Amino acid sequence: MANIFIGGAWPYANGSLHLGRLASLLPGDVLARYFRSKGDEVLYVSGSDCHGTPVAVQAIQEGVEPGDIADRFHQEFAECFRQLGFTYDLYTRTDQPFHHRVVQQIFLSLLNYGYLYKKTVQQTYCETDQRFLPDRYVEGICPVCGNRARGDQCDFCSTLLDPADLTDKTCKICGNAPVERATEHYYLALSKFEAELTEYVEKAHGWKENAVQLTERYLKEGLQDRAATRDLSWGVDVPIEGFDGKKIYVWIEAVSGYLSASKQWADETGGSWESFWLKGKGDITAYYVHGKDNIPFHTLIWPAILLGAGGLHLPDRIISCEYMTLEGQKFSTSRNWAVWVPDMMSRYQPDSIRYFLIANGPEKRDTDFSWREFIHSHNGELLGAFGNFVNRTLAFINKSFEGRIPEGEPNEEWNRKLDDLYVSSGSLIEGGHLKEAIELIFACVRGANKFFDEQKPWELLKENREACGYALNTCVQIIANFAQLLHPFIPFSCEKIRSFLTLEQPSWKLISVPADGQIHHLELLFERIDVSRIEEETNALQKQKL
Repeated sequence: MANIFIGGAWPYANGSLHLGRLASLLPGDVLARYFRSKGDEVLYVSGSDCHGTPVAVQAIQEGVEPGDIADRFHQEFAECFRQLGFTYDLYTRTDQPFHHRVVQQIFLSLLNYGYLYKKTVQQTYCETDQRFLPDRYVEGICPVCGNRARGDQCDFCSTLLDPADLTDKTCKICGNAPVERATEHYYLALSKFEAELTEYVEKAHGWKENAVQLTERYLKEGLQDRAATRDLSWGVDVPIEGFDGKKIYVWIEAVSGYLSASKQWADETGGSWESFWLKGKGDITAYYVHGKDNIPFHTLIWPAILLGAGGLHLPDRIISCEYMTLEGQKFSTSRNWAVWVPDMMSRYQPDSIRYFLIANGPEKRDTDFSWREFIHSHNGELLGAFGNFVNRTLAFINKSFEGRIPEGEPNEEWNRKLDDLYVSSGSLIEGGHLKEAIELIFACVRGANKFFDEQKPWELLKENREACGYALNTCVQIIANFAQLLHPFIPFSCEKIRSFLTLEQPSWKLISVPADGQIHHLELLFERIDVSRIEEETNALQKQKL
């Protein structure tokens, strides 16, 4: 039995989740459900990033305190994840005393081991707002690709930046040109870890290709030391005398949430965080699930912090998805070009959303969400293939066998297919290839429908009732195993199947259902979505755009 740590990216608590962000988070829950069904020990944590600059910017724009913004969206995130069936062991937030203490402990460890040093630097200052500007408050022209970029990172070419690198700088708050002023900060000596990180990356396996390529690029260019503190009023205090009014930089603080959440979970439940973090404590595999914009923070900066703090397990698997677009255009919160998760959840089944984002998501390349594809995906695959096979099998038994599972004999061919499917799809899931795994399972779903059609139970019933029962028994066995194989992906409909057939909690191995069991409270797994909704949703999306 392995200890599986799964760290889901921490969404900024400055606005509602949109579908593109959800696509980068959902693989974490699929992994957690899969490994639990295998019998492994799983710790799956995440939380709301309440201290990020986007939260502070939103608070300024609304004329409220940053904590008010964080409260509002943290609660909304938690409810969205609950409705979508995310099985976090702990979903927390960064503006909690527990998190602050752990982050400060990490900071002091880095300082004590000689990986932090003081440096007086010129930092961007807005004379209009009379404040030093965090990197994300500064916008300008990227020196590498020439596109408009933030002061910390260019979204177009993924270059890590400092505000001083930008030209044509403006303050995000007031739009005026800032100046430079001297200020003292602690810097993380990232360059000291370059050789160790290079060796670590060379030995890494189970990383997505985008993570490998981008990380190797940063290492080839040479790692630069980065500021570890900033002049801010909102965040984790620097635990050093003389640094009043300064905070620990969010790029150190937010990734440290993986460790602080693990320790908080242990504190609240009595569990062992050490089993998932300390070397020599057992067989540990650590997954980190996020979008490609967060790659360097998980493949270089967080490993450097873990190495600097000493004795902590480094990331093993980097599950970093590409971008999802919307009807051919980039998601844009400023233009309100987005499908907002709370709004979508009010009209569509969570399994429909989960299925589409895995089967059509940006796992290896950028993909597009369109209402046409979403509705056809629901009607064609979930309803037309999976739901149809389950419903017509169990409804036929209800009608022709008084709702009792008929006698049967093991179908060796199907048992072998399903047994192989557990192995092959499980291997794909563990490698982060969720799209391939669900495609493999649904190919078998289509094969099961073909089997039903070939058996023609409606004719067999008249000719040979026993043979009809045997065929239907095989279909029930297939359904029971589909409820396990698809549980990580579409858990709500699989839970319904377990209630129909009185199945135990899912495991990752072939199961059989006893004959003569009663089918309980059969209902449709999915309802057809009228295709007229495509035009309605597309028109509504266009109207909401700013």
